[in-house]
Amino acid sequence: MPTIAIVDGYSTGSALSRALAERGVTCVHVRSGESLYDYYLKTFRPGDYAVDLGFVADEDHLVDRLRALGVDRVVAGTEPGVVLADTLNHLLGTPGNDIATVTARRDKSAMAATVAAAGLAVPAGRCFESVDQAVSWYATSLSGPAVVKPVDGAGTDNVRFCESLDEVRLACATVLASVNLYGVPNRRVLVQERLVGTEFYVNTVSYAGAHRVAEIWRYTKRPGPGGGPIYDYEEPVDRGSALARQLREFVSGVLDALGVRSSAAHTELMLTDRGPVLIEAGARLGGATLPDVVAKFCGVSQTFLQAQHLVDPASLDQFDDRTPGWAAAVRNVSLINPVPVAAQAGDWYARLSELPAAVAIAARCSPGAGLPQTVDLFSSPGYLYLAAEDPAEVERSYEMLRRWERHGLYGS
Repeated sequence: MPTIAIVDGYSTGSALSRALAERGVTCVHVRSGESLYDYYLKTFRPGDYAVDLGFVADEDHLVDRLRALGVDRVVAGTEPGVVLADTLNHLLGTPGNDIATVTARRDKSAMAATVAAAGLAVPAGRCFESVDQAVSWYATSLSGPAVVKPVDGAGTDNVRFCESLDEVRLACATVLASVNLYGVPNRRVLVQERLVGTEFYVNTVSYAGAHRVAEIWRYTKRPGPGGGPIYDYEEPVDRGSALARQLREFVSGVLDALGVRSSAAHTELMLTDRGPVLIEAGARLGGATLPDVVAKFCGVSQTFLQAQHLVDPASLDQFDDRTPGWAAAVRNVSLINPVPVAAQAGDWYARLSELPAAVAIAARCSPGAGLPQTVDLFSSPGYLYLAAEDPAEVERSYEMLRRWERHGLYGS
């Protein structure tokens, strides 16, 4: 069995460490920084690791430690670990991604430029270090619906939809005055056109430049009270469909351009009137997912595909990512708290299981504690999976959930 180092084994990275530990793999944990947002730390599974090296500031010393432990591969568990994982694979000589394009795999401005240079569609946009520069460019070059966000954030962290010059000015000032999700000050802000179309994400696993699609999901988002998007729900796209073939071809080109050769990747794109357009890509597992549930209804999940590939690299070649899947209608629904709650109801988590189509719940319930209004991904109380043979049953459970939320599901 190989020895695998996971950098920042949080969120879905914790599901990966579990899957590897269950397969008898020796896991080593590494932190990419000294501090990390509590949203991630709460998901850590220390028992999955034989060794937790923590944060090691001296890169050469870290490489020596990993060599002494016999590490065969380094993988990123979550977004902040992407650069360090790629760097360590490069220094160790272990399979990984192209080190020449490592910056483009984290910096969204460099990402767009690199993908555009490969002849693939990206949003019109620019990166700026000052509010005045950003506003001036917007006024002369865009002057329409825009998206403002940090260049290296994640999820919906400080993402704002803007319709006017004043809104762009405020959004840029907010980003540049704040730190990102990982505690790093935002020195630059990205201003892009707001794409119109249907949003998807494609979860892949790659090895030696060969890409395999594990899952494709269609996003549904809604405008949040703070001016940014909040997640509503997502539904799977059959891997054998014509739509899947179109998205697969585009995403493969994006991964090639970004130098993703041996890692998982989560790629978000918009299908517009001019075809697929890249939103962003992360060289790591997709987040906010329960791999066991996905595998139950799809036959595989990205997490389990990567775990199996890390145990047996040749198995990825044998995986057919064009066969139809999904044994039922499935919807991954984000919980949305419409107003701040001073004291959570003690039974709201249990009540979710009463939804007829509910099959799994990932939520944080603290009876008596406050609960913020949902304004982004990280202020959501959690998410749940609905599944049924009849799509109408899924829709009825979804509508029931939203009705409960509007009428005080989470407390008062």
